[in-house]
Amino acid sequence: MVVLAVLVKMAMPGASRHIVLKIVGWVAMTSSRQTRKRGRIRSAAPGPPVESGPAPLGPIAPGEDRLATIPNLITLLRLCALPWFVWLLLGNDDQVGAAVLLGVLGATDWVDGFIARRFNQASRFGRLFDPTADRILFVVALTAILIDGGVAQWLVIVVLAREVIVSSITVTLLALGSPPVDVTWWGKAGTFALMFAFPWLLAGSAPGWPWAPVFNALGWMVAVPGLVLSFIAWVRYVPLWRESWREGRVLRAAARGEHS
Repeated sequence: MVVLAVLVKMAMPGASRHIVLKIVGWVAMTSSRQTRKRGRIRSAAPGPPVESGPAPLGPIAPGEDRLATIPNLITLLRLCALPWFVWLLLGNDDQVGAAVLLGVLGATDWVDGFIARRFNQASRFGRLFDPTADRILFVVALTAILIDGGVAQWLVIVVLAREVIVSSITVTLLALGSPPVDVTWWGKAGTFALMFAFPWLLAGSAPGWPWAPVFNALGWMVAVPGLVLSFIAWVRYVPLWRESWREGRVLRAAARGEHS
């Protein structure tokens, strides 16, 4: 948190620096309170801890093995629109148009989740496909933004490095047969905030656009809390990854025993 505060003081415009620092402090205080609360619950209540690792997938519920659902189609269309975003930003040098498209793509992540819950369109494939698509969208979009050079490069590099590391660990665990780790609230909130922060920052980098300073300030006010949330999620994923690794070892040992 201290490092983020220092980065904010160095990189942000003075008009919104004070507000963002207050938001960072609030997020840090909220996280600390929830951590202490969970500690009291775990010490007072019998039974296993609240976050004991990845939830078992269990048997497939009726309809959950389907692929052709509206949320999965929206996720696929989100991926197919990525080349258009790259062309707008790097080929056409249209920061505002690319920012609008990136904002729409980020909003569809909420739309497909709402449709899946509201209209019973959830599927096991979608639970893996949607976060994977989010990672691909993030990595490709951030790489293009980094090449464009309009947004602060330290912010893009930090977020991009986190996404690459998280994706690599997730893919490695799945490849080794470990059960998948569900996305936490902190991870979802951080990703959601950054998905809107980068379009605003990108629009704020458009040369000669009169609204650029406004969108740049808005982008920073969302980017820093989103970055804080994403790193809180990273810390909280570590024990879940360890538990997934241990469960994967047990499953692999059982599979070897069956074949011997």
